[in-house]
Amino acid sequence: MARNTLSRAMHDVGLSAWFGGTLANAVALNAAAAEAGGARDTGRVANAGWDRWTPVNAAAIGAHLAGSVGQLLGNRGRVARQQGVAGMSVLKTALTLAALGVTAYSRVLGQTVSGAGAVPSRSGTKPTKRARAEVAAAQEQLDRLQWVVPALTGALVVVSSYAGEQQRPSEVARGLAQR
Repeated sequence: MARNTLSRAMHDVGLSAWFGGTLANAVALNAAAAEAGGARDTGRVANAGWDRWTPVNAAAIGAHLAGSVGQLLGNRGRVARQQGVAGMSVLKTALTLAALGVTAYSRVLGQTVSGAGAVPSRSGTKPTKRARAEVAAAQEQLDRLQWVVPALTGALVVVSSYAGEQQRPSEVARGLAQR
């Protein structure tokens, strides 16, 4: 029982940080960086914020994945026997893989921008005409992708909430009976 509780906590805390941090950075950091002063300061501030977030985000993702595996192992019997649990598990896995892929690709783009130093920017993801073409292209992609990670991780929060409802004793009994 204690292992399942720890797995659930790691899953939930990790997912919460992954979702909340990327949403906060997209909503606040990128826009606030534009108020740093000049265009080069905007890029410098945005890069510093995202670079500070990266190790925290990596730890959050690691905790979420470890907790997810722990939950799956702890619930493998329900996954096999309870109606609807396997499908929900497949959906959670697909959403997680998509969020991981977009997060990893966003990090590669972010490294391109951060590696360029104090990139002239209008906001964290809006290049100026003075930005190098490669860096401007990365910023433009980041401008679109910054909303995809919170959308995917937000969907994971919703599906995880549904998964929690499937664990109610009445739902387990109904799901087992339907099999």
